[in-house]
Amino acid sequence: MEWFKNKHIQVLEWPSQSPDLNPIENLWKDLKTAVHKCSPSNLTELELFCKEEWEKLSVSRCAKLIETYPK
Repeated sequence: MEWFKNKHIQVLEWPSQSPDLNPIENLWKDLKTAVHKCSPSNLTELELFCKEEWEKLSVSRCAKLIETYPK
């Protein structure tokens, strides 16, 4: 902490493993599951499937995850 103070870096008050970060982790899991079902066989397919499946993630799913944030 002293190093941060010496460098004039403001440290966030919550820990890096804060539950506030969990909603995006849920989206990553959804994406990983969907891409795995596509069974990519090379890096090009992996990138393509990731982009396609990301586009399919629903706005309502994102909204539900955001609702889990503490007020």
